[in-house]
Amino acid sequence: MKVVVTIPAYNEAKTIGKVISDIKEVMGKTKYSYKLLVVNDGSKDNTAEIAKNKGAAIINHPTNYGLAETFKTEIEKSLAMEADVIVHIDADGQYSAKEIPLLIKEIESGCDLVLGSRFKGKIEQMSQIKRWGNKAFSKVISNICRIKITDGQTGFRAFTKKVAGDIKIISTHTYTQEQIIKAAKHKFRIKEVPITFNRRIGSKSRLMKGPIDYAIKAWLNILRIYRDYEPMKFFGSIGGFFIILGTLIGVWIVYNILKTGAAGGTPRVILSSLLLIAGIQIIVFGFLADMNKK
Repeated sequence: MKVVVTIPAYNEAKTIGKVISDIKEVMGKTKYSYKLLVVNDGSKDNTAEIAKNKGAAIINHPTNYGLAETFKTEIEKSLAMEADVIVHIDADGQYSAKEIPLLIKEIESGCDLVLGSRFKGKIEQMSQIKRWGNKAFSKVISNICRIKITDGQTGFRAFTKKVAGDIKIISTHTYTQEQIIKAAKHKFRIKEVPITFNRRIGSKSRLMKGPIDYAIKAWLNILRIYRDYEPMKFFGSIGGFFIILGTLIGVWIVYNILKTGAAGGTPRVILSSLLLIAGIQIIVFGFLADMNKK
């Protein structure tokens, strides 16, 4: 079995060397044939040079494209390298290389996508905002996938070449939620294993502008995926809200007619009608989307 360990990196000169050395030490003690692939996402420091000197294959982006585009490059190049299993791990050293075999073992046992769950394992450092955000995302993902996911944001995961080939990431921001949701919808076997999330060395992460920016984009991504994979729930909820609101206004109009003999104003009648029509149309859109979903 050929394993390709992929590492996205953006200005990680302080940690990339140790991460690669740790991976080589761990994988060298296993039975697996493996290769290391670093996707340098437009780093302005000597990240690429250090990774190359450490023996990793390097793919250089001309500028910083972000998490999703870097992940797409990892998938494309890993498949070209004839990987049977792809292990994705970050370059900042917060995930432990010694736990890579734990994920691969689950693949060998029949799983298709294995997630390293920080919340099932040990977290040395994570702000409360990130904890709450990650748990909220995971609950949404669990609801969509109909399986229990405790860490839908994890950047430490292993998956088969079939998962890599069959699941196309279309997001331009992040891959984490989309890959899990699509894997579940494709009926791939997903499992979480407890891992250790280490304290970050040095400055804060450079893979995102900030927690607020990340949260907004991630929620938009989840809503888009919800729209594509659960169109009846997505459009039905919106359409139902419009219908309920229109109905309530309509009931108030009827009440006024029975009480005073007047509707209480033409605009109110028009608004009720428009809300009801819009709600019905949105639900129809949901039916049509559901008929055409992949």
